[in-house]
Amino acid sequence: MTKSVAIVTGASQGIGRAAAVRLAKDFSSIVLVARNRDKLMETAAKVKELGAEPLIVDLDLAEAASARIVVERTLAAFGRVDALLNIAGAVPQIDLFEMTDKQWDDGMALKLHGARRLTIEAWQALKAAGGAVVLTSGNSAIFPKAPYAAVGTINAAIVALAKAFADRGIADGVQVNSVLPGPVMTGRRRSYLEHWAPLHQTTVEEAMEQFPKDVGIARYGEPEEIAELLAFLVSPAARWMTGSMLRMDGGEVKSI
Repeated sequence: MTKSVAIVTGASQGIGRAAAVRLAKDFSSIVLVARNRDKLMETAAKVKELGAEPLIVDLDLAEAASARIVVERTLAAFGRVDALLNIAGAVPQIDLFEMTDKQWDDGMALKLHGARRLTIEAWQALKAAGGAVVLTSGNSAIFPKAPYAAVGTINAAIVALAKAFADRGIADGVQVNSVLPGPVMTGRRRSYLEHWAPLHQTTVEEAMEQFPKDVGIARYGEPEEIAELLAFLVSPAARWMTGSMLRMDGGEVKSI
């Protein structure tokens, strides 16, 4: 395995963890970024089993200084950055008329501004390596609705941000794309259903079974399936793909 380094944010759980583990097959070193050190240690163990060297950076990317620290620690440990996967960020699903300014700001601070700052901080290293960046958004970017207005708004902003980075990347030799996962069964989604089910007088199991039917898909996606797409996008096979927005949603979006 040639020396190559990938930074993965949100690596403590869900899609982020699955991506970090998948990339351990292709990269010699994986930088694991999230707030929960105990969970990052679990991811690091899986990464190490696959032969890659993990580096844990446990901090909050919503804090302005965090992006610089991630890149500094990465370069100090490995001397390069070949890929950056911006996956961190959870935005509350609260009705448009009920969300507070703080809830809006908190959602943007991590998922949007955290990704923006980290991409900028890593840019020169990515440029030197001819690297690749992925920003993870979500299907609500293209069909925002009142019950999850903040999710849709922030996800749409991420897609636009990725497109702007991709435009700069053409001259700088940095590839940038965005990915829009559909309904994926993560711990966060299960927690949401556990909250939602009693409010609608149903069980969690019934809610889990009904939701795919309501949105017109056969089943939930798995984090590992999204991880395979992310791995492709930062692989040599995808080098001519940049500025693209890719959906992986089991057919949830019905428009062309």
